[in-house]
Amino acid sequence: MMSLKTVISTSGNGCLQAIRHYGKHNKKFLYKDGQRCGNIIYYPRTPDHQDPPVEPAKLFRVQRIKPVKGNPYWEKRLLKELGLDGKQGDFTVVKNIPENNARLWKIKHLIQVTPITFPHGEPTENDIKHTWLKENGECIVTKEIGPVEDRIKSLESFEKDPKRLDTDLLKRDSRMKWQNPW
Repeated sequence: MMSLKTVISTSGNGCLQAIRHYGKHNKKFLYKDGQRCGNIIYYPRTPDHQDPPVEPAKLFRVQRIKPVKGNPYWEKRLLKELGLDGKQGDFTVVKNIPENNARLWKIKHLIQVTPITFPHGEPTENDIKHTWLKENGECIVTKEIGPVEDRIKSLESFEKDPKRLDTDLLKRDSRMKWQNPW
């Protein structure tokens, strides 16, 4: 950046002198109230500003949103390692660890990363069959409902009911209506 500083000399002829300075300006003077957090210097809007505490997500839902074709081999390799080299809408679940975050950063223009939240608690080994993941990152866990005596009795009474419409009866009735529509 070039800054121009003019100085009026008071010497004999009263001419203007132009002095040019090449190089960077002093950012330390401009941004002097920065707070260091690791390798990042953070500049809050007000001196007493405090960020709210953030609980980082344990898992990420990573979905590929751009095509693989035309990208360099290293990006294709990273997508293949993550299992995102199939269809464009495919997604995978990735741990939130520095190694995976570095991989995701290299292909951030090809993917969409959504943190996974557990609104009903984290699943256990018994709940794995009753868990599904929404597009917005919510992992829904429906607790396993064991057999209840009332439900078993109502199922048995339903199966033994003579007025129940079973599959064979429906097939015969629909066939008869097909053959004799009037």
